[in-house]
Amino acid sequence: MAKQKDLPKPISLWQTLGPSFILLGLALGSGELILWPYLAANYGLGLLWGALLGISFQFVLNTEVMRYSLAWGESVFMGFRRLSIIITIWYIISTFIPWSLPGFSSAASNVLATLFPFIPEKPIALALLLLTGLLLSAGSTVYKTMETFQKAIIFIGLPFMLVLTLLLTGKQDWIEAGWGLIGRGDGWWLFPPGVALAAFLGAFAYSGAGGNLNLAQSYYIKEKGFGMGHYMDKISSLFSGKTKATKMEGETFASTKTNQSRWQSWWRLVNLEHFIIFWGLGFVTIMILAVMAKALVFGTPAEEGLSFLYAESAAISQSLTPIVGVFFLLVSALMLFSTQVGVLESSSRVISENVLLLFYRKGKKMNMSLAFYAALWGQIILGIVIYLMGFQEPRVLLTLSAVLNAAAMMMSFLFVYLLNRMKLQQNYQPSKIRVIIMLAAFIFFAYFLTILFKEAFL
Repeated sequence: MAKQKDLPKPISLWQTLGPSFILLGLALGSGELILWPYLAANYGLGLLWGALLGISFQFVLNTEVMRYSLAWGESVFMGFRRLSIIITIWYIISTFIPWSLPGFSSAASNVLATLFPFIPEKPIALALLLLTGLLLSAGSTVYKTMETFQKAIIFIGLPFMLVLTLLLTGKQDWIEAGWGLIGRGDGWWLFPPGVALAAFLGAFAYSGAGGNLNLAQSYYIKEKGFGMGHYMDKISSLFSGKTKATKMEGETFASTKTNQSRWQSWWRLVNLEHFIIFWGLGFVTIMILAVMAKALVFGTPAEEGLSFLYAESAAISQSLTPIVGVFFLLVSALMLFSTQVGVLESSSRVISENVLLLFYRKGKKMNMSLAFYAALWGQIILGIVIYLMGFQEPRVLLTLSAVLNAAAMMMSFLFVYLLNRMKLQQNYQPSKIRVIIMLAAFIFFAYFLTILFKEAFL
């Protein structure tokens, strides 16, 4: 039986702000900026129901991940290791394969090379990958670096995109968006004729962070010191000189009246913070970027790459002024780069901890910081190799990665449900409505992945 301590006293809502900004940053350059606007530019706004459902599913998954880390102070991956080493192996494979594709740095370099044609695209992409590694190797702790960086990008990018959308769209665009939330398009319901299922499923999976990276919220809860994470160590940055072996397993709390009351307060706080930042700002971002894409370039469908993004920039330049169109692309490149930083940070955490867990023995301390940086720089090197081999088409890379992550996310709903039912005291387990939502999400992903598989191979 793990040694039991008291839950720390809950903090204010303002003090909880932070973890969800990192997860939101993971979403900005994928579903929000690329995949949903691409669908809107080609098919209109009738598919927005998928964005609403997708981000709502992810909200439940993320908060269930937080539930476990609040109660134990450890990551969910440590919890999965308690269940079975097979789950640990699954998370190594299902994180490494989808996230080794350098889609976000490729997309960012594509945008920058378009803006500055005198700079070759390939060196920009490689430089962005290396810059990501250097950025994450600096600062005092990885968490602090990520929170500060992602907040800055969001506070720059989101207000600009919101103002731009309000200037360039009209009442009818927003009425169409409202109908799209219930699945009504222009003469069709739910799915337009000819829609690419892989593109829809990819956008659905990226209505938020996507794939196994949703589970990285567990780390941010722990390292922010929420709940029983208060008693755990953080991952120190490579250049801090403070990397050391630390314990990986956490400790649960005694079920006293005081702790029960504190638990309810912590649970309300993290749900509210995640609802405001991840669900609220995330969904607003999807809406404004999709509506703007529909208003500006619908009717001139983009078939390849990021051409719809450049078409948007041209339309903005024509409607307002060329400098605004250029700034739109610069902000887009910045959002794509922030997503690449977040992807490499989160996936490196997941891969490195699960590799360590293969050799885990109870009470054994391990150097998670060094393992993290080995995974980080290993992925950067692999991304460079993949890019140099010629896999450079940004939207194809992002769509392929998103479909792979849809499969990974499907399994995460199942594993997180099992973990919280088997390793949490009954008073702190998920409610029936949450169990139903997780089951519905699992079925949804399974259904569309089955159809996609049949279309591809049968």
